[in-house]
Amino acid sequence: MARYLGPKLKLSRRVGVQIADIPKHTARRQLNAPGMHGYRGRRPKDYGIRLTEKQKLRYHYNILEKQFRRYVTEAGRRKGNTGQVLLQLLEARLDNIIRRSGLVRTIWAARQMVVHGHVLVNGKKADRPSIAVKVGDVITLKDGIHKVVRENMESLAGHIVPDWIDLNPADLTATVSSTPTADQIPFDVNTNLIVEFYR
Repeated sequence: MARYLGPKLKLSRRVGVQIADIPKHTARRQLNAPGMHGYRGRRPKDYGIRLTEKQKLRYHYNILEKQFRRYVTEAGRRKGNTGQVLLQLLEARLDNIIRRSGLVRTIWAARQMVVHGHVLVNGKKADRPSIAVKVGDVITLKDGIHKVVRENMESLAGHIVPDWIDLNPADLTATVSSTPTADQIPFDVNTNLIVEFYR
């Protein structure tokens, strides 16, 4: 099985940044390098720096390498800055929009919610996390999951929903109002290094 199923904190430690907004990942003392005392080896070469940037983005969106490479290829075909287009493609994924809306805490929980068939896009069942949601699409949840989602939202009090998503907490619906810009994406990554990695 290619998908990583182990402790997610190890992914944060591996790349040196928090990949999820949960206390274990945000505790700075735990983000030392892997191993009991942390790895104090040589400085990474150019290839290693670019690889780490790519892995940061992959882990943050919970995407396999083959899928990620497809997104990079598609971003290269479209007009505009390849790095910014890549981020927009990743942000438009259904599982990511559920996470950004604050309906769940992590990308892994969002993926599970979609795969289990609790999510509707424009009134139709959507069970693939990679569905590209377009501007104007409305995301709703089935009634059976409402109680769990409301508990999640209470535990995430203070979560800021991005401007490009209109969330209605009463009905638990989210509408994509616009395409996200690079400054609206709350994850710091150098997309130029990622584009260079694949060239």
